[in-house]
Amino acid sequence: MSAESAADRHSRALLTGYFLGLGAIMAVWGARMPAVQQAAHLGTAGLALVLLAAAVGMVAGLQLGGRYARPARLPALLTSGSLALAGCLVLVGHGESLSELLAAALAFGLAHGVLDVAANSAAVRCQNAFGRPIMSGLHAAYSLGALAGAALAALTAQAPHSTLFTATGALLAGVAVAAVPVTRSLSGADRPTARVGAGQLPLLPSPGKLWLLAALAAASLLGEGAAADWAAVHLHNLGAPTAASATAFALYSAAMAAGRLTGDRLTAAFGAPTVVRAGALLATAGLTIGVIGNSTPLTLTGWAVFGLGLSTTVPSLITAAGAGGAKAVATVTATGYLGLLAGPALIGALASATTLPTALLLPALLAAAVAALAHRALENTTP
Repeated sequence: MSAESAADRHSRALLTGYFLGLGAIMAVWGARMPAVQQAAHLGTAGLALVLLAAAVGMVAGLQLGGRYARPARLPALLTSGSLALAGCLVLVGHGESLSELLAAALAFGLAHGVLDVAANSAAVRCQNAFGRPIMSGLHAAYSLGALAGAALAALTAQAPHSTLFTATGALLAGVAVAAVPVTRSLSGADRPTARVGAGQLPLLPSPGKLWLLAALAAASLLGEGAAADWAAVHLHNLGAPTAASATAFALYSAAMAAGRLTGDRLTAAFGAPTVVRAGALLATAGLTIGVIGNSTPLTLTGWAVFGLGLSTTVPSLITAAGAGGAKAVATVTATGYLGLLAGPALIGALASATTLPTALLLPALLAAAVAALAHRALENTTP
């Protein structure tokens, strides 16, 4: 069998679709959350509880997925996780009380976590089957799906959110059912880890190295949380027009997608440690200049460069963890999401004690830490 058989290419296309769908459904969920809040007559505290329930469910789902995502079970987990996520999105769309939304959000997060681990574990095995990096491209599909989902939410802003959630859930469920025959034959699901690089197997990460990978994932995803929740506020405080402020996260996301589309070729040419370290240094410089530049064009550019620089970090960290199996993938992913969830609140607390520009130097400092530790975390663990 060649390194890139037809079955391998079909599996890669299938997983690209799963990552696209996951990105789109998460963007739709996030973009219409204010409408969910209004429909259920929730205050800020009530909405925070709903989001917390989703976060708790997601962490639990990541751990559950890590326990059960054995190679032979990956096709079933991908299909069942997609169907559960689709159904829970519909339930969230029709929630009319805090109790209903808490239950639906908890289940939504649980399904999200299971599907996330299954997709990333399958992606690691598919990459092993290819014998060259493809993980960054798969994560680019997630970024592109998120952009598409955000655009869909914006275009349907006048429609009831329940209609959008139902239609999106039905579409995702239909595609997942239609893809069952291909998902069952997922390439690499029933084969041992393939040899990569110059004929060498990646070394299993030790417990210490695994937690280092997890910490770097948290540091990287804290930056994504900062971009999502604080970039627009940062621009607004500089006196930027509303449209320009809203563009900041879109530029960050677009730059991250562009970086991931080229990340596999760079990783194959220079190795993951070098690419991650160079990217993290670029992210540090970009955000630092954007924060201290005190002008709208420079700040927008800084957030875009920050996204570009961090684009290959999480795919490379998950790849390195993948040698340890689904449980290791779940550990790195769950810890990373804790950074994503806790980061905005931490930055808010620092901003209250100092200023927002000062607080936003934290993601830049963490990116510098990623650059400093990239070689130690990734050496001998990635293709």
